[in-house]
Amino acid sequence: MTPTTEAVAERRPAYLTELAQGTDRFHEPRRTDCPWCGSTRLRTRLRTTDLLQHKPGTFVVDQCRACSHTFQNPRLSPEGLDFYYRDFYDGLHAGHCARLLRAQESARHSAHRHRAAARALLPLIEPESWLDVATGQGHFPAAAKEVHPYTAFDGLDTGSAVEAGRRAGRIEEAHRGTLTELAPVLAGRYDALSMFHHLEHATDPREELKAAHTALRPGGHLLIEVPDPESRYAKLLGKWWVSYFQPQHLHLIPMDNLRRELERLGYTVVATDRREAHVPLDLTAGLALFLGHWLPRADAPWRRKAPTPLQRRLRTALTYATAPLIAAAYAADRLLAPLAGRTCFSNAYRIVARRNPGARAAD
Repeated sequence: MTPTTEAVAERRPAYLTELAQGTDRFHEPRRTDCPWCGSTRLRTRLRTTDLLQHKPGTFVVDQCRACSHTFQNPRLSPEGLDFYYRDFYDGLHAGHCARLLRAQESARHSAHRHRAAARALLPLIEPESWLDVATGQGHFPAAAKEVHPYTAFDGLDTGSAVEAGRRAGRIEEAHRGTLTELAPVLAGRYDALSMFHHLEHATDPREELKAAHTALRPGGHLLIEVPDPESRYAKLLGKWWVSYFQPQHLHLIPMDNLRRELERLGYTVVATDRREAHVPLDLTAGLALFLGHWLPRADAPWRRKAPTPLQRRLRTALTYATAPLIAAAYAADRLLAPLAGRTCFSNAYRIVARRNPGARAAD
């Protein structure tokens, strides 16, 4: 057996034991009101399964008719988040979704995009200290250092990758934990703080914004990028729109909502942008999710039985056969990127906000 096959076989008994208890226990009670504005005028926007790892379970994404906030409902419990995040980033999944994730991460976290994001602060501030939240191994600070050579970059993340980033010299200090936990210790230390595709994973985005306010010095700047739930690609592709990213994305926040909340918390929004934040992979990712849903499944520890040799060969053959379709979708994404970034098809947005001197974050 290959190392991956061995890892799958080793983890299968534990997964099957958990799944024997059902997946309903992974969800909190369903909300009847919007977590953003409190309105009870909700509608179901999406009902789907796990299209990424194909773990058992169903997920519902609701939208508030009053403020358009979009959120997972019922939300995963801490136990559920642990279950669905587990084994996601270590290569156990294979085939189309693995290539999708590699391509998506490569596009979203490329050095070129990182440098472009770092330049967003050039007209506003030359920070002495910068904290990158959910930094992983610190690839953003490494690229941003080319734009801000005199800035000291630190990183924060919950996993061990942040320590690897420090050892590699990409960040100076590694803070392991959540921003909401560590903000009191980091109070007033930073001139700049960045959150790239982090808020959508947070159980309470407001608490993240308050914690950022605490960590920033008066006059410091907060740089945020998040998926845009108002993107036309969401309507065009439906459940195949990768930015729904169920079950990991808990909140999708419209830009106007985030702007107003930042102002309420003691920030001044100084810049917004959809063009630079757009990641040109909607068609590629949507097609990969669709094909991954219908192709014979790869082996995984949450499957009761491993695929037969015939199923493995069939999956491999069909994967190669559909590769030209993926290549065509990728070419279309790249070709349409300039237009998408300037229209309502942009799939993400960026906000830069300044912490008001003397302001205290609202409760």
